[in-house]
Amino acid sequence: MSLAVPGRLVRPDVPGLLRRHGQLLPLAATVLFLLAPLPAGDATASGKVGPADAASLVLVLVCAVQALRGRVRALPPLGVLVLGAPAVGLAVATMTAGDPYAALPGFVRYLQVFVLVPAAVVLLVQGAAEFRLAAGCFVVLALVQGAVGVVQYATHTGASYQGEDVRAVGTFGPGDVMGMATVVAYGLIVATAAGLAPGLPRRLRRIAGGCALALVIPLVLSFSRGAWIATVGAAVLVMALAGIRRALKVVAALGAAGVVLVGGFGVGSEMVAERLTSITQVSSAPDQSVTDRYTMWAAAESMWRERPAVGVGLKGFPANRDGHASLGLSSGSDTAGAGQAYLRQPLLSPHNMYLLILSEQGLIGLIALVGGWAALLVAGLRRLASGGGVRDCGLIAIGLFVWQLTDFLYADIGGPSTVLTGVIIGLAAWWALPSRGTADSEASGGAGSRGRAPGVAARP
Repeated sequence: MSLAVPGRLVRPDVPGLLRRHGQLLPLAATVLFLLAPLPAGDATASGKVGPADAASLVLVLVCAVQALRGRVRALPPLGVLVLGAPAVGLAVATMTAGDPYAALPGFVRYLQVFVLVPAAVVLLVQGAAEFRLAAGCFVVLALVQGAVGVVQYATHTGASYQGEDVRAVGTFGPGDVMGMATVVAYGLIVATAAGLAPGLPRRLRRIAGGCALALVIPLVLSFSRGAWIATVGAAVLVMALAGIRRALKVVAALGAAGVVLVGGFGVGSEMVAERLTSITQVSSAPDQSVTDRYTMWAAAESMWRERPAVGVGLKGFPANRDGHASLGLSSGSDTAGAGQAYLRQPLLSPHNMYLLILSEQGLIGLIALVGGWAALLVAGLRRLASGGGVRDCGLIAIGLFVWQLTDFLYADIGGPSTVLTGVIIGLAAWWALPSRGTADSEASGGAGSRGRAPGVAARP
């Protein structure tokens, strides 16, 4: 197979790509292994180790080997602090828990998501080309999961919603209704940023824009209010950073797509309207899911007031919930459809990452984790505003990171897609904390820097 570029005929240099980016195969697998469906009817599988988690372990091991061989990028002191401080807070929360052995699985999970995977991404991603490779995997994952979700809605084989099996959940199943919405939103933000980024080839920007428009459909059909809010916020920020003129074009295209889909074809119009209306009724006439969420938020705050410094310990929220929650809390949420029989899922977290950290890890854990995220966000925005680095990578990193931080207001970690949180933090840290080696690699890996497409070799 050959590719035509102006002035010469080139062919994909697959061996060369593997030699240059082979160490990132575990990173690509960590993202793309989320395409593997969960066993039908196994609603508890979202809390187990899945293929993506196994791939993330390989990613960490590869990073360790490469570090011993001196083939990873150097981290500035701020990077060591931001990525290392959470481990200290997690250790304190585990040792001070009422049952340290019960808290140990939580320690391992948090260490994986917030320390090891982000550090591996930061150290292994050497330049812009590798960053784009990782970002492209998010779009592929989103397109496939989104397509499955649209089919579920069209054929009434999705999760149960308002008495109909129409909720798009992809391969994640009704036990993890946020899974598909999360990965689709990730892909939409990456595609939006790539479509707006200056410096990328026009054809690539058009393809990315088309992908973003296509991903709006499954995101709407997920009926996930939190994902909608986070996506709008992150997309608006990306558009503002990319420039007002470009932003207006995207807004016009998205508005036209919304009118055609919902107004013209009636894609979930009544259900979408009801879901949108419920966002503004969180205080006047909240539904049971909102009532449960507010009740668990109050319970998390009560736990923190009881032990403000260190919290009740990792995995301590479920055990302490009933002692701090009011009678307004229901016994669980109903799940059914998408190949699973009716099952009532227990409410094991406050559905707010910041309150979960505060209740289980106290102020020590909150400062270690959230303080580091704030530092990364500020550093990333400053770098993007200064015009340094490759702009498309900056837009993608900031967009994904802001989406995650916004979504944490309505959700917390849990389910197979949790591992992607670590990847996103790693990409944000890679952008916010550049090293000299990174700058050199960006200069050589920018679009069109060598007058040929990346990863192709000239044919004589």
